[in-house]
Amino acid sequence: MRIHLSISKSTSGLLPFDYQRFLVGAFHKWVGENVIHNDVSLYSLSWLIGGKATKNGLHFSDGASWFISSVDEEMIRKLLKGIINDPDFAFGMQVAEVNLQETPEFGEERRFLVNSPILVKKQLDGQQKHLSYEDSESDSVMTAVLQSKLQKFGIESQGVEVQFDRTYGGARQKLVTYRGIGNRANVCPIIVRGTPEQVAFAWNVGIGHSTGIGFGALI
Repeated sequence: MRIHLSISKSTSGLLPFDYQRFLVGAFHKWVGENVIHNDVSLYSLSWLIGGKATKNGLHFSDGASWFISSVDEEMIRKLLKGIINDPDFAFGMQVAEVNLQETPEFGEERRFLVNSPILVKKQLDGQQKHLSYEDSESDSVMTAVLQSKLQKFGIESQGVEVQFDRTYGGARQKLVTYRGIGNRANVCPIIVRGTPEQVAFAWNVGIGHSTGIGFGALI
């Protein structure tokens, strides 16, 4: 299920380019700070839509739209209750409208665009390496992450496959800073193959690592 939020314009100046921490803060405020303890995020947070970049930050003169997706309908209900009780977001922005979208019906293969860059990580010699869409290994890592989430939620994980659409000419990497840490993530469509349930699950939870802090949201 996906919850779409219309957010009023900023009354407190520009948003910083690394505003994702404010998305995470608002999400946890609404859903409840002590509700989510999992290291596997069964939800995904998009980036804000509607901003205009300036030299010093992002300007949302006409407000913004934002979506949150999850396979956990109880979480969505908690979010709705939290938003109604406290619609404040950040920088003087408030939630003005909320719309729910049921999970669409998908087939056994779907090409998804990304709302936010996909982060793919692996451990190499005791350090984290961020994989590029050009690395063939990134496909197996993304698949393994999705399988782990499917298992966590109790859905069959075998047979699902995730890969970058390397035929897309506009693919690129983007350096995203979150709480002072740089993350080299990928702006590239992906292809998910599996059962319709597995494909729909991917639409909800996102792809790759750190979907709970604004990476890998699908459209």
